[in-house]
Amino acid sequence: MLDLSWPLVRSVLFRLDAERAHHLTLWGLEHLGRPIGAMARLAGGTPPASLARRLGPLTLPGPVGLAAGLDKDGVAIPFWPSLGFGFVEVGTVTAHPQPGNPTPRLFRFPRDRAIVNRMGFNNHGSEALASRLRRLRESGRWPDVPVGANVGKSKVTPLEEASGDYATSVRRLQGLVDWFTVNVSSPNTPGLRQLQGAAFLSELLHTVLDASDGTPVLLKLSPDLSDEAIDSAVELAKQAGVTGIVATNTTIGRDGLTRDPGEAGGMSGRPLWPLARDRIGRVLQAAGDLPVVGVGGIEDAEQVRELLDAGCAAVQLYSSLIFQGPGLIHRMNRSLEGS
Repeated sequence: MLDLSWPLVRSVLFRLDAERAHHLTLWGLEHLGRPIGAMARLAGGTPPASLARRLGPLTLPGPVGLAAGLDKDGVAIPFWPSLGFGFVEVGTVTAHPQPGNPTPRLFRFPRDRAIVNRMGFNNHGSEALASRLRRLRESGRWPDVPVGANVGKSKVTPLEEASGDYATSVRRLQGLVDWFTVNVSSPNTPGLRQLQGAAFLSELLHTVLDASDGTPVLLKLSPDLSDEAIDSAVELAKQAGVTGIVATNTTIGRDGLTRDPGEAGGMSGRPLWPLARDRIGRVLQAAGDLPVVGVGGIEDAEQVRELLDAGCAAVQLYSSLIFQGPGLIHRMNRSLEGS
């Protein structure tokens, strides 16, 4: 049913501005998530027990997770597991509420199954997210899969004060989420990617780990890093004691698009896969026993299987869900179960 209805729903949504369609979808899931989620569960069910994975101390019911960016403020958290996701990441969230970059800032390329965005961490802030998560827990609507928060730097905060900014969000959310992902790799906040370098990264990670008070911390890296930069960042992460690495974020490159949109921002979706797969391989090589979550252009079970076989603990996706619809994760889980 989900697969049969999606082409019609997508045709309607794709007639709208991309960001307007995004907000309309989230509004619907926030207010109608229970009946829609019930239908989704009937259509596909939860991931088979055989697909359960470990990510450090976390048990994931399934290997495919929702990447950060789709549900920045956590409005649809109870809904996402009904699609078959084994774990869910909300955010990116910042210490200060912020509107993000000027619009338009989100662009679809259906022919290429690609998205370019320069959202700029638009969100209501970590204090508002903490309040929402607390209400969900108290209402008994918390999902039965791990939920993590992707944390970024507020635009108004200088790089020299970034550690404290991240720590503020982590302290607010500590005890409410199952892990934190430190986002230093988005191309849409000026200077943010400098935090992946040795001059900032070690202090940042130690400060976040102290604030997390034992909650697992992951580090998300860019696909645009050189081999040497990946090796350095992963080594610093290992020394700091993070739980794992998320590879990768969006790219500033435009390889694979049939036309250059001339729009700044990070590209995700199908064209990102070759670069992301290469960079994930380098991260796996540098990480050793440190768990790695593979992200970037994943759109079918074969790619999921390839990354798991290569050594990834799990994977995440977002853009392919937009183009292929809500039945995608169930199809992936069924295929992976049969392999």
